[in-house]
Amino acid sequence: MVGRFFRKPQPDTAKNTATDDGMLVLKPNMDGADAPIAPRRSEGSKPAELPDFVNERVALHRFLLDKINLSILDTMEEDEIHDELRPLVRDYTKANNFPLSASELEALISDIGDEMLGLGPIEPLLQDETISDILIVGSGTVFIERAGKVEATNVRFKDEDHLMRIINKIVASVGRRVDESSPLVDARLADGSRVNVAVRPVAVDGPQVSIRKFAKRPYSLERLVEAGALAQGMADLLAAAVEGKVSMVISGGTGSGKTTMLNALSSFIPADERLVTIEDAAELQLQQPHVVRLETRPPTVDGRNEIMQRDLVKNALRMRPDRVIIGEVRGPEAFDMLQAMNTGHEGSMSTVHANTPRDALGRIEQMVGMAGFPMSQLAIRAQVSSAVHMFLQLSRLRDGSRRLMSISEVTGMEGDIIQLQEIMRFVRTGVTDDGKILGEFRATGIRPKFLDDLETMGLRLNPDYFDPSKVL
Repeated sequence: MVGRFFRKPQPDTAKNTATDDGMLVLKPNMDGADAPIAPRRSEGSKPAELPDFVNERVALHRFLLDKINLSILDTMEEDEIHDELRPLVRDYTKANNFPLSASELEALISDIGDEMLGLGPIEPLLQDETISDILIVGSGTVFIERAGKVEATNVRFKDEDHLMRIINKIVASVGRRVDESSPLVDARLADGSRVNVAVRPVAVDGPQVSIRKFAKRPYSLERLVEAGALAQGMADLLAAAVEGKVSMVISGGTGSGKTTMLNALSSFIPADERLVTIEDAAELQLQQPHVVRLETRPPTVDGRNEIMQRDLVKNALRMRPDRVIIGEVRGPEAFDMLQAMNTGHEGSMSTVHANTPRDALGRIEQMVGMAGFPMSQLAIRAQVSSAVHMFLQLSRLRDGSRRLMSISEVTGMEGDIIQLQEIMRFVRTGVTDDGKILGEFRATGIRPKFLDDLETMGLRLNPDYFDPSKVL
């Protein structure tokens, strides 16, 4: 068994020995010629706990990639992999002066083995909770987003085949496929993280992978307030609106926090309500006990059996939902979403890509038109104005921070124009020397029309929240 784990080395760079079965084992070359050296710690520094060894584990991965025969990795048992890894990892850590005790060394070997069985070089990045996005640009380049800023890493895959092996492991776990005939795919990881993959021929420079990670502990409105994403007065208004079944749409750009906000707001939906969620790739982390999760399905190789969001919205209305939550509206399913909101499913929510609340209204209007029904523009706008009561606009600012920029209420139609009134907003006041954007949350002085309905339900808000002279 020993030896089949390792890649057959190149004659000019490796030292070989024959095994009994004729296979070649690569002797670790510990002179450093072909191994990336991990950062050394300064003398006298306190040994770090294993979770802090992100850079060292990445460097160790790069070293092991040149030694391991990846083609047989999936055929081996976990214990076999750990046994084969142990001498390599032990020699590598000794050569690079890793300050590890015997128990820490065993933990590192176990960790590396788990990574081999998991998603390889990016496994340490997935475990790092400070990273929100992992962006793979071909096999040789990996970027991450941390605190809203994109930065390069020294993580790499051995080659394109290695990266495709990891991609296929991701997409196969959710019943999807990716190849030349289907080069684009949305998938998810076991923890709910969203994955988008583009491969050749649409990806010119090799496979492109974007992983949007989600916090293991979903953000609450309280945590968002602490992070400065919105003010306490805004949070109280939104919590009351959700509990009072005010239908809303969350708009914003990519990475502005729309799904995070939707998850946070869901905690205020009464626990006795039945929710049906509809998504392209299931990523919502709703906190209710009674949730039915539906997910679209791409067409098969022959172009059949596709299940679109619109099909799921229609089906959801037959499943006795109290609310329908659509992860993102991007097409003709907008018509069915409006029908749901107008037929006894108040309090439903969705997200849409848009720069402003007015733009979000325009996009929904266009998407309803894509449904192909012979409706006039006035009829479409009347549907929208009666179905959606509130728009939340989120933005990711230049300094990487995410803010709730505006809360707007739909007040109805005036002629053929949908009327919007802004209730609260974020006002920029300046920028610090290091580029951090300064600002404050303020009310506009307008009380929302639905406030009276909330008060009849016992949901009363502090009148000061609507005082434009006070900072929220």
